[in-house]
Amino acid sequence: MNVLSYIVAGFAPGIALLCYFYLRDQYRPEPIKYVLKMFIAGLFLVFPTMALQHAFRQGFGEPMLFDSFVTIAFLEEALKCFFLYQMAYKFPGFEEPYDGIVYGVAIALGFATAENMFYIFINGIHVAWLRALVPVSGHALFGVLMGFYLAKARFAETRKRWVKWTAWAVCIPVAAHGCLDFILLYTDVFWKWIIGPFMIVLWFIALRRAKIALERSPFAKAGEVGYYST
Repeated sequence: MNVLSYIVAGFAPGIALLCYFYLRDQYRPEPIKYVLKMFIAGLFLVFPTMALQHAFRQGFGEPMLFDSFVTIAFLEEALKCFFLYQMAYKFPGFEEPYDGIVYGVAIALGFATAENMFYIFINGIHVAWLRALVPVSGHALFGVLMGFYLAKARFAETRKRWVKWTAWAVCIPVAAHGCLDFILLYTDVFWKWIIGPFMIVLWFIALRRAKIALERSPFAKAGEVGYYST
């Protein structure tokens, strides 16, 4: 086994996607050291998440919907959101909507990269291309959605709106993640016909959110609509 090729296959999709979303920040990019800090936090977050998921399966079993939406999606997204809030939400450099997306994608892809390494070393390098297209990119898109709504909470004008957007920052990624896992784990041979359209829709929604965040940045050229004007 060529260990280096396994490591490259495990890290390449996450790094490529992180670079893609980072380089889209055309107004005031975040310091790379803070982005890498979030990525590394995501890497290590895999271990407590796996322990909690094991405990949940021991206690509740693996009924299909519960396993997809609670044991996998909710635990992973809630923990990512908690650490994103603790590490980035109050950071003074969090100055515009797209910053939330950059940090959300960074922690999500750190998590996805560590998870990807486990799967590739266990199942073989031949699964790397499929994991890059679906689970790894899926985590990146969940991070976009989480960061988008957490940024709305960050700049919310009222407590009511803060509660609303914070809840959405968890619930929207959990819903998307749960649907993806349910398709992959429990639709047998039919997943190949469902996953393509699902990922296209998810990409469209996430990229639309990223575009909105960029266009409504306070650092964009004068005259553009404010991000929280409505």
